[in-house]
Amino acid sequence: MLNSKSETNHMDLQAYLKSHQQTINAALGDLVREDTNLATRIVQAMQYSLLAGSKRLRPILAIAAAEAIQGDTAAVLPAACAIEMIHTYSLIHDDLPAMDNDLLRRGQPTSHVHFDEATAILAGDALLTRAFEVISEQKDAKPKDASRQLRVIQILARAAGYEGMIQGQMLDMDSAGQQLDLKSLKALHQKKTGALIEASVMIGTLYGNADDEALTALRSYANLIGLAFQVVDDVLNVSGDPARLGKAVGTDSVKKKNTFPGLLGLEKARMYARDLVQKALISLKIFDTQADPLRTIATYITERDH
Repeated sequence: MLNSKSETNHMDLQAYLKSHQQTINAALGDLVREDTNLATRIVQAMQYSLLAGSKRLRPILAIAAAEAIQGDTAAVLPAACAIEMIHTYSLIHDDLPAMDNDLLRRGQPTSHVHFDEATAILAGDALLTRAFEVISEQKDAKPKDASRQLRVIQILARAAGYEGMIQGQMLDMDSAGQQLDLKSLKALHQKKTGALIEASVMIGTLYGNADDEALTALRSYANLIGLAFQVVDDVLNVSGDPARLGKAVGTDSVKKKNTFPGLLGLEKARMYARDLVQKALISLKIFDTQADPLRTIATYITERDH
């Protein structure tokens, strides 16, 4: 049972998340629409996964990071949407039979189950490429805006690419059935999950005037919550409610994946996640109340049940 202070923060966070989720969902709907000149099946497949129920944590982190440094939160929205497109593409491909072969995602049949495998692959590819189109096509861009767009593209491509998320997925597949130590497991998930979360926060900083101290603090925060998010994901795969999660549980053990509960035990994994979040909160000590959304998001990561 949470104490009254935690409950208040949680309620405030829910209102904050809901408001930004509505904005992001509306923008995503506008960015991926059917066109009579396009093959509607691929657009429907893109929409099916992209517009399914989602926390929109990564795009919200980009917006919250911009808020923390009093940046232009409206300007960050296209990049935030692009981040969500890339995240969704990665989920579609992760769920494929050649990868994790999952049947449920966000409470509905996965893309390859609902459509077919080829359509799912193409839908993922389409979301990935659409993401970079969205970042680069902003209208009435000034020279400084164009420079920022290039930096956003660089950060996002690196986080999603072979040095980041894709490398993490490869390591995850290669290490199945082996026993990784904590250092190796952290390195795996800092790429597979953490890279895109860190990119989300760092992209948000491009829409304000963050000094070196602020950038260092926000990078540390992002790195820590990215890892904490994965630890909690691993815990929920053991002890979560499938109805709340919208996907099956116990799958990591069946697939002999390296997880934090598998290495540390369930309770120590929970403690490890809480420790990471506490360190993340310490990283934000240089910020005033403008960073409160980042603080409450960090706390939410260890409290969430889905």
